[in-house]
Amino acid sequence: MIIDTTKVQDIHSFSGLESLKEVYGILWVLVPILILLLGITISVLAIVWLEREISAGIQQRIGPEYAGPFGVLQALADGTKLLFKENLIPSRGNIRLFSIGPSISVISILLSYSVIPFGYNFVLSDFNIGVFLWIAISSIAPIGLLMSGYGSNNKYSFLGGLRAAAQSISYEIPLTLCVLSISLLSNSLSTVDIVDAQSKYGFWGWNLWRQPMGFIVFLISSLAECERLPFDLPEAEEELVAGYQTEYSGIRFGLFYVASYLNLLISSLFVTVLYLGGSNLSIPYIFVSEFFEINKTYGVFGTTIDVFITLAKTYFFLFLSIITRWALPRLRMDQLLNLGWKFLLPISLGNLLLTTSSQLFSL
Repeated sequence: MIIDTTKVQDIHSFSGLESLKEVYGILWVLVPILILLLGITISVLAIVWLEREISAGIQQRIGPEYAGPFGVLQALADGTKLLFKENLIPSRGNIRLFSIGPSISVISILLSYSVIPFGYNFVLSDFNIGVFLWIAISSIAPIGLLMSGYGSNNKYSFLGGLRAAAQSISYEIPLTLCVLSISLLSNSLSTVDIVDAQSKYGFWGWNLWRQPMGFIVFLISSLAECERLPFDLPEAEEELVAGYQTEYSGIRFGLFYVASYLNLLISSLFVTVLYLGGSNLSIPYIFVSEFFEINKTYGVFGTTIDVFITLAKTYFFLFLSIITRWALPRLRMDQLLNLGWKFLLPISLGNLLLTTSSQLFSL
């Protein structure tokens, strides 16, 4: 039997090319995810540094200034310190719940970034139900906090977890009703379609002008969802000794703060996407839209401009959130629940009814 060596070599080379294509396909899927994770990590470090600098300026004191230029590496130094600190586990606590709780809080929020359109056709996953996917995924985070409080076998931690669950339920409903109103205006649940619907009419097409009450309710509800002052009842130091994270140390303790800043960033991004036109910049009476249409011709440069515009709007709301933390006192638990159930819920329901009526009359 005679074997043609040339055909064997061709078969081996073909199989090698196929394996290279498979590896290339896997890398092509992983690279956008890794780029998004890198950008999120840098953004969280920048938010921590900004909060320290802004709060120091408000309180007339010196912020971080020794770790790197202007103290920009202070957050990285703190994270490294927590990474190498000892992880303590309560001897009578539920070890599984105690260990899984912080991870659930972080992972559930990280998944929400997949539906954010940072620019023109620059989104990781364009789902048809993108906004409600975010609401569904973000609802899992309080379960992690409740698991952490219960697994700590500490009454202060357990009360902090219960407060987190009660607060999330109270403000998740008005937030969802506001999102539903935006979806009715845009005739879509996709975040990309919502941004495109606002870009048709320029600056005056932003949902901020069409849904002013919904914007205010969404902003308050998102702050409450992030458990930021004046809504940080689950972590009230003078009442609960830091709440659900009382028994935590090391990297697990740091994961709670990472989850908090990740939630703050994703909430600000959704404010930008739902109410401020996302990556669209349309200044009234100054027709610069033709210049910013270069993203359809020059891909990298146009995408960079879109990402910059989106982040500029996002960091503006982050600045407002930081200012609010140091300007308003903490609410009591009854005040927090009254605000959610007696004020924000009826306002968001009325806003949804008005939006539905206007859409029906326009048909």
